[in-house]
Amino acid sequence: MKRAFLFADPAAHSRSPAMHNAAFGHAGIDAHYEAVRVPPDQLATYIQTLRQPDVLGANLSLPHKEAVLPLLDSLSPAAQMIGAVNTVINRDGQLHGDNTDAPGFLAALASAGDGGRGGAVVLGAGGAARAAVWALRSQGRQVWVVNRTHAKALDLTCELGGTACGLEAVPWPLTDLIVNASSAGLSDAAQSPLPGFRFSELSPAALVYDMVYKPAETRLMHDARAAGLRAENGLEMLAQQARLAFTAWTGVEVPIRVFLDALAVMG
Repeated sequence: MKRAFLFADPAAHSRSPAMHNAAFGHAGIDAHYEAVRVPPDQLATYIQTLRQPDVLGANLSLPHKEAVLPLLDSLSPAAQMIGAVNTVINRDGQLHGDNTDAPGFLAALASAGDGGRGGAVVLGAGGAARAAVWALRSQGRQVWVVNRTHAKALDLTCELGGTACGLEAVPWPLTDLIVNASSAGLSDAAQSPLPGFRFSELSPAALVYDMVYKPAETRLMHDARAAGLRAENGLEMLAQQARLAFTAWTGVEVPIRVFLDALAVMG
């Protein structure tokens, strides 16, 4: 039996095992996916275990997407430019890093009806934010990055493009997309990355996309919908990036519906 993993800290909340094990079953592949809690100081040790012949690879989530870079043998052009890896592929003992968050994010935006034209505001400056900024910039969009630590947002935009600024400096009438790529709302459903924000400053056609997927409706989404705007959570992105990772490991394309159905069963 082949094996694949999620390395994260924490990891118990992850829905990735349900998706990937459903996909293995659909494809008739004798393999098993497991979520493993990996503290930051043990990441290097766990990464080495991925070289074993029966291991397909692993997904990485917080806080490992950037820390893993020097531990790998090669990187895809996207992972190298983004500076973050969420998928590791075992190629005969050599570990290759890729980033399926970025194309998964764009696929999720398209599914949500985003037109891919107007300006976008990205909240956060970690690995998920880096993937979002790179993806949005690849569409030629203007991007403003807002983060609690301005220096980190500035570093991100210097590398990937866009403008680092505070909320007060964002030209809200020019934006039609807000992306929450921060952890706000992840552990506290009542927390919003934009407390007290006047959503009326946005176009009525604007989309608010929260990468958080549990709870299903975050405070940010609730506030946006209360103002009459469209809002989506991160479940579609989770499924899309998982589908791409699965294909990278196995060479097999499984319909996105398999991943989404596995998420729906979990509620």
